[in-house]
Parts: sequence; C-alpha cells; structure tokens
Amino acid sequence: MRRLRRLLVTLILLAAAALGALLVYGHARRHPEDVPWTRLDLGRPVGAFTGRKLAGLEGRHCLALLDRAGVRYTALPARDAGPQCGYEHGVRLTPGGALAMGYRPSDLGVNCALAAALALWEWHVVQPAARRHFGRPVTSVEHFGSYSCRRVNGSGTGAWSEHARANAIDVAGFTLAGGRRITIARDWSRDGAEAAFLREVRDGGCRLFSTTLSPDYNAAHRDHLHLDQAERGAWGWRACR
Repeated sequence: MRRLRRLLVTLILLAAAALGALLVYGHARRHPEDVPWTRLDLGRPVGAFTGRKLAGLEGRHCLALLDRAGVRYTALPARDAGPQCGYEHGVRLTPGGALAMGYRPSDLGVNCALAAALALWEWHVVQPAARRHFGRPVTSVEHFGSYSCRRVNGSGTGAWSEHARANAIDVAGFTLAGGRRITIARDWSRDGAEAAFLREVRDGGCRLFSTTLSPDYNAAHRDHLHLDQAERGAWGWRACR
C-alpha cells in the first residue's frame, strides 16, 4: 500500500509538471515578448523581456528589425574616436512610414539599439499618452543630442557616458500636432496635463531603456530626460528615476 501511495504521488507530480510545461509553452507561443529565449519582434507588444532584448541587440540584426517594422532611417558611417568613443551601425531616424515623430534638430544620429527602443517608445508610450491627455499626436521631439565623446557628467575622470557611443539621447520636450509645445524645463513641476504626460512618458521609458533619468533624479536633469541603452540592461539591471 505504501508503494502504491508513493507511485500515485509520483504520477501526480509528473502530471502537474507536464501541465505546467504545456502552460508555459502555450504562453510563450502566444506572448513571445514575455519569455527570454525568443527573438525580439518590434511588431509585438511590450512584454516582460522586451527591454532586455533591446539592450542586447546587435547591429545588423537591429537594422533588419527596423526594416521589418517599416522604420525609415539613414544608415550612418561608422565612427572611430578611440577605444572609448565612436559607434557602428548608427542611424538617423526620419519621420514617415511607421514613425510619426521627427527629431529637432534633425541631424540626430543614434546607435541602432537606441533607435529601436525610441520607435517602441513612440508607438506604445508617447503617442498613446499624448492622445489620452491632449487628444492629438506628437509630431516632433526636441533633444539636446546623442553622440558626445565624454565621461559621465562631463567630468575628467570616472566612467564613460553612453553618449560616447551614441547610445543615449537627452529629450528636452515635445511638440503636438497644431504646434503646442511641452518642455521638461517648464512643465515638469507644473500641475495639469503637461506634467502628467511627461511623467507617463518617463515611466513608460523605464520598461524600454536601460536608463531613464528625469528631473526627479538630480538638478543636472532638470531640463531633460536622459534615455540610454546601456549593455547592463540586457541582464535586467535598469535605472529609473
């Protein structure tokens, strides 16, 4: 009798394990963005592992993803400025096709992995938030640039900034259809729709970028959102403030 009970318990455990495996497999097929072993697809919703996959994107695969998603861009020549600075597979995003937002100044060049994250940020965060708060879309993003061969905070020592590899962008504000401007410097600390919108796009960025820093972080970010795709994000180490 004791052996029979042990056998029944073993069979029950095996059946539960098999059912659990089937459920996991079924969820993975329906929601590949929620599992770590599937390839990134920019056409899928943002899931539990989308941010990690974005941070781990490699150049040519990244460009193929942009092409497949209908993102228009100009490929930039590689830039070599020493062991700590420069980039490969840089792109300049252009409005049209799958993207409605332009960037001002328009000569923005970013690492491809950052460009992929910016596209998802537009589709899943910025535009839905703009329509919800203002009833109209964002047409352009104001920025303070991306590539800059410098260390963090512009200091003479310490870690090199993600800007040194065009892997970061500093977003200063947004312009809506019709011309209404929303800026971090003016509107972050105000009440109302502008501040709510800015916090929503910051919070949504935390799911897509390895680092998302706002005026809530420190005075150095009082007038912009710093968004970057640092490699550590591929391992789940993210910074959001």
